[in-house]
Amino acid sequence: MANFETNIQQRIRLALGTDPNVRLFRNQVGQLPDPRTGRPVQFGLAKGSADLVGFKTVTITSDMVGQSFAQFVSIEVKTPNGRLTTSQQSWLNTLKTAGAIAGVARSPEDAIRIISPVPHATFTCGA
Repeated sequence: MANFETNIQQRIRLALGTDPNVRLFRNQVGQLPDPRTGRPVQFGLAKGSADLVGFKTVTITSDMVGQSFAQFVSIEVKTPNGRLTTSQQSWLNTLKTAGAIAGVARSPEDAIRIISPVPHATFTCGA
């Protein structure tokens, strides 16, 4: 299954790599023994962090017209039947709550949907 997930991840990276406003990086998370001491060394962002992390450049509207910022992006890649761990779900929920773009992709099309802008609701004040 790992090879299938790696294949999906590569296809996602190729599909999103054509968008000049999106930059994603492979985030390998795990633990290996230090060859000198044998003590475990953690690597990657954090337990549960997504396979692909990076940013999407977004242009601000209204009071900050013309300014841009980098919105954090985190995409967890899964096979069609793959399931999130509790720590992966927590990672994605925390990021979404903080305003990041985050989600689970099982195909390049899923990843494109995750990073696509969502139309915002329009609110009007009544008198």
